[in-house]
Amino acid sequence: MNTYLEYLGRKTLNRFAELGRAARMLFGAVVAIPKLDKSFPLFVRQVYKIGFQSLLIICISGVFVGMVLALQAYIVLVRFSAEETLGTMVALSLFRELGPTVTALLFAGRAGSALTAEIGLMKATEQLSSLEMMAINPLRYVIAPRFWAGMISLPILTIVFVAVGLWGAQLVGVEWKGIDHGTYWSNLESVIQWQQDVFNCIVKSVCFAFVIMWIALAKGLDSHPNPEGISKATTSMVILSSLTVLGLDFFLTVLMFGY
Repeated sequence: MNTYLEYLGRKTLNRFAELGRAARMLFGAVVAIPKLDKSFPLFVRQVYKIGFQSLLIICISGVFVGMVLALQAYIVLVRFSAEETLGTMVALSLFRELGPTVTALLFAGRAGSALTAEIGLMKATEQLSSLEMMAINPLRYVIAPRFWAGMISLPILTIVFVAVGLWGAQLVGVEWKGIDHGTYWSNLESVIQWQQDVFNCIVKSVCFAFVIMWIALAKGLDSHPNPEGISKATTSMVILSSLTVLGLDFFLTVLMFGY
């Protein structure tokens, strides 16, 4: 019994210590906004690596998600002779839920895991320690550009995902099932509200970007400096960030649309 309590207490203290290190890292990253004269080229490079290089998987996934969503919705709507409202259902689903959530999950799996492995490798090869020896703050030089690049990239990727998803839904609804092109887009335009749908979609993606980048960078900095430690940190990052995104999505949905 005492051994179990000691184990439980040790694990609890370790989790609190890990949370404290993550909070300290987050504070340093948020405060250390990249300077235009020195860190801006690093920031642009990270936007390219984190955002632009994730664009292909986001576009391909968005097209297929939109096509599947439109096909499933059409099968249901045609039973009630309401297939003309296909654009409405697809648009609301993408803007309110599937767009920000699926994009965040893909972003965590692709960009987040890569960041965790990269930071963990830099720690294992003592690159971060070398920066400290040269009086260079790793949080400002390494962590902050990546953090802010992710914060900017994910909302943009979310809008791209929604756009290509709507196009994929058009391929199924208009080109395949024969719904009128004007009806599809006019119903879509009439139901979407900028403040309630588009703005909330962006707010969700910003919140998801915050937690994903926090978890990814914190796991990389806190990883053990060996291949096994980096592997465990990367796996833990994907699992924790995915569960956090799904849980946070529920609470944000209640706040935004729960009335």
